[in-house]
Amino acid sequence: MPVVNIAMLKGRSIEQKRKLVKSVTEVMAEILEIKPEVISIIIEEMEWDNWATAGEIHSDKFGPGPSEKKR
Repeated sequence: MPVVNIAMLKGRSIEQKRKLVKSVTEVMAEILEIKPEVISIIIEEMEWDNWATAGEIHSDKFGPGPSEKKR
């Protein structure tokens, strides 16, 4: 039973997440030759303050993230 962990910054819509998990499931099932029903996907959403690249926190480097702008 494969489990896929997807870590991404907050701000994507539920529709984008639906498309993502559907696509990932379909590709994994095809490549691994398994039933989609046995594939689990966990989406972990991070605040921009909790993600850094190249030594800089994303909120410092890029400003407020999409989830912050919606408030």
